[in-house]
Amino acid sequence: MRPEYGSTSRTSSQTDGRPKSDVMRTKILLLGMRRSGKTSIQEVLFKNLPAKQTFYLERTTRLTKHTYDTVIPLEIWDCPGDMNLDSLDVPLSQFATLIFVIDIQDLYQPSITKIVKMVIAAYKESPRINLEVFVHKADTLSEEYRMDNWRYTQQRILDELGDISPEYEQMIPINFHLTSIHDHTLHDAFSRTLHKSIESLPYLEDLLNVFCTNSQSSKAFLFDINSRLYVATDASPVDAPTHSLCNDYLLMLNSFGSLYKSISASPARHKPPTPPLFTTSPTSSLPASPRLSSGSHSTRSVPRSPLLSYRGAPAPPPVLDQPPSANGKSKALFYPSASTTLAPSAVGVPAGTTLTYHVVTRRLALLALIPTAVWEQRRGLVEYNVVFFREGVQEICDVEEEVRGGG
Repeated sequence: MRPEYGSTSRTSSQTDGRPKSDVMRTKILLLGMRRSGKTSIQEVLFKNLPAKQTFYLERTTRLTKHTYDTVIPLEIWDCPGDMNLDSLDVPLSQFATLIFVIDIQDLYQPSITKIVKMVIAAYKESPRINLEVFVHKADTLSEEYRMDNWRYTQQRILDELGDISPEYEQMIPINFHLTSIHDHTLHDAFSRTLHKSIESLPYLEDLLNVFCTNSQSSKAFLFDINSRLYVATDASPVDAPTHSLCNDYLLMLNSFGSLYKSISASPARHKPPTPPLFTTSPTSSLPASPRLSSGSHSTRSVPRSPLLSYRGAPAPPPVLDQPPSANGKSKALFYPSASTTLAPSAVGVPAGTTLTYHVVTRRLALLALIPTAVWEQRRGLVEYNVVFFREGVQEICDVEEEVRGGG
């Protein structure tokens, strides 16, 4: 069934050095008062700017559009603080999500009034639009005052809507998030916001649920590698300690992964003897396991990196979909992976747990918590399930790209 994208626009983009034109992008509008943190949010998430360097960002004086490609292509509009919805050259119906950013210490009436007016205007023009409020810069207050100000801001906005019309308080769905660029609350809030724009989310979640069942995984995330946003997770609840643990591990791999190189990509004189291949053939000697996606699957061999035998070693950067060589033959695909055994004192994680990392596509990676005993004794079965999970996600991404015209 062909999904519908009502809040998208066609733009030209360039990804991985290959130009793409006429890509249908999902639009997200960032609004808020001056110095509320709109620009720092998109710089930290999508440009990997360290949080401490956001102090040196210049104030946004004009509308700026940023494109980012993950499981879906995004177009983020960063608006200056004094900009109103009437100043936009496009109708609000073109936006999938409106994010209103407010400083947690800005409790003055003008800020609340402006947000309420924008919420009502957006809802009237596009009732299906996702309305999100980021109560930002939560790190500036202690835990007690942080929660008090967050509840006070939320109640003030809802009361203002009720005063204008009792129906607005009930009919206009607004989601409130407590965020900060100095911890993972921002990544969690933006991930949950992004989920509402991913048409293929139910299928990705089903794949994760089947993987967790067959691999005895207690929790699994499908992360965007660069932004560290999780684009999907399994049906079990997301707790802050587990999410922070996976986010920190992915940050470590991104930071040190460039120091490691695939031996298969090194010059021939440095290559060791050919490593054994991990084959997903139906005649494999691995234990039988239900496939993670239906339909026929072609046999694919994935080279095993020597780094996989070193628990906790950072993975090399992804080397995927390499172009054909001079003789016209395509090179083998390489999917880096890594694992680390967690200390028993890890917050929120039971003793004897291993955190695994597997690259799924050029932009996505699977992070899963698996009992250490299962990982050590049945690692082949887990990696067997990863292969079919990867194929399922790749098929979904191929359909998404085809529908949006990015092929």
